[in-house]
Amino acid sequence: MATVKLIGYQCERCGHQWLPRDSEQEPRVCPRCKSPYWNRPRRAANVAKKKAGK
Repeated sequence: MATVKLIGYQCERCGHQWLPRDSEQEPRVCPRCKSPYWNRPRRAANVAKKKAGK
């Protein structure tokens, strides 16, 4: 059996992986969580705690 490698996307927020319908254009949102920030990692937890303390 042959191994097939496909190029897809992974959401940095929810971890969902998917194959794009149109490979020429980057998706605007994650199809699962609908986040427009799917390609940006979440902030560090301690940065959020510092802001909450102010």
